[in-house]
Amino acid sequence: MRNIAILASGSGTNAENIIKYFSNRKTGKVTLVLSNKHEAYVLRRAAKHNVKSLFFEHTDFYGSDAVLDTLLKNKIDFVVLAGFMLLIPENILDNFEGRIVNIHPALLPKYGGKGMYGEHVHKAVLENNEKESGITIHYVNRFYDEGNIIFQAKCRVMPGDTPESLASRVHELEYAHFPEVIEKLIEKLPERIRK
Repeated sequence: MRNIAILASGSGTNAENIIKYFSNRKTGKVTLVLSNKHEAYVLRRAAKHNVKSLFFEHTDFYGSDAVLDTLLKNKIDFVVLAGFMLLIPENILDNFEGRIVNIHPALLPKYGGKGMYGEHVHKAVLENNEKESGITIHYVNRFYDEGNIIFQAKCRVMPGDTPESLASRVHELEYAHFPEVIEKLIEKLPERIRK
């Protein structure tokens, strides 16, 4: 059984979906939710499912080993970013190499990078008259949305789509695929992974 930590900055619908998915699995369990926003609704969602949740300050993340120490103390095997808006610092990347994934609401490498999240992505897709959009699940590295791609799923962009209607179809893909891809990845982890 692998311990999964989720880092999230917002409402946490993807995080809750992942928590529910792993609540009755033997492969892994979400044991920790961390957020850089004190008021993030994801913290309440975690509490509702009896998952330990913690808020951390910007200085804890970039100026110390506090967040890394929390991950290690809680014996975390795998880290999932679900609507998390900060770049991951090197101390965490080094300790969790190949074990941090993110989901992006577009087909990378298009519509990625700093400032490309949520509605900004869907607006850009529509403004450029794309015929399709979708999701990209990728490994996390030192740059926004540039880690190796693990999985993509597509949906059509429909005539008359708004950012909201497109977002709705993209969310469906996220809910359907993200937990399953995470499960496949944790099943492939080597027996001994902790440094």
